[in-house]
Amino acid sequence: MGDRVQADARRSGLGFVGLGTMGIPIVKRLMEAGHQVLGHNRTAARGQALVALGMMWADSPCAVAAQVDITFTMVSDATALRAVCEGPGGLLEGLGPGSLLVDLSTVGPAAIRQLAPLVATRGAELVDAPISGSPRAVGSGSASFMMGASAAAAARVAPILLDLGGAVTHVGEVGQGALMKLAANIQVAVPFMALAEGLALAEKGGIPRSVALAVLTQSATMSAALAFRAAFTLEMPHPAPFSARMMEKDLDLILEEARRLSVPLPTAAMTSQMLSGAAALGWQEEDFSILFSVLAKMAGLAI
Repeated sequence: MGDRVQADARRSGLGFVGLGTMGIPIVKRLMEAGHQVLGHNRTAARGQALVALGMMWADSPCAVAAQVDITFTMVSDATALRAVCEGPGGLLEGLGPGSLLVDLSTVGPAAIRQLAPLVATRGAELVDAPISGSPRAVGSGSASFMMGASAAAAARVAPILLDLGGAVTHVGEVGQGALMKLAANIQVAVPFMALAEGLALAEKGGIPRSVALAVLTQSATMSAALAFRAAFTLEMPHPAPFSARMMEKDLDLILEEARRLSVPLPTAAMTSQMLSGAAALGWQEEDFSILFSVLAKMAGLAI
């Protein structure tokens, strides 16, 4: 565990439930890699373009899991994960002995650990393998995955994930993938908050925002991911690649786990509060880079 997983590619029919902003490019890439995919989404219209590209359609999550050995889920939060898994027509109903349920979503470790024994009652096994990367990263094959699973389940899933991205790391037992994803997402939100502070300070001191942004994006501390989002301080993207609402959800999960483990996360807590400010201003569906606008408003700058 902790090592990058290397394995030969394995081609087989796969199930996929959750054809949202991330699910659609993931399924496209799986099909491009040679996998047959049987998919389902609560809103059927979201799957039409994928069906046209060759994805097979199932009328329920249960129907997906009943016909494949490995089913993936990619949903917005723990509530959505429970909705596709439990109840009549849910994934749990369709899972069989020896099958795997692989969740790619960003949910808390507690939700994963609550789901795992329910999956086990079907003779199946749960793998949490949250994805790190944007839809653009999925398309380019640069997404990464962190898996919480048994060694045997990790070995089955790794070849498929390697068709989606360049890095797959087995970080521990079920639930540890979710924990690692939360730790990683601190590195997404907090660095942008620091960038926003530097940009606001420079602009309030009289340096034009575009000039200050050019300097900051050329600095030694700039990453490609941060530079991508820094441009949004000049013009917000629509639709939002990663909404303030979703980032606040992730930070809530991060801080919940930090309290459980008695780990102080002061910068994550402050960033969460600023995202609450964005929600109060009605900006929760904007990209989370709206954090700069919240700070600019507080500083008396033009937005």
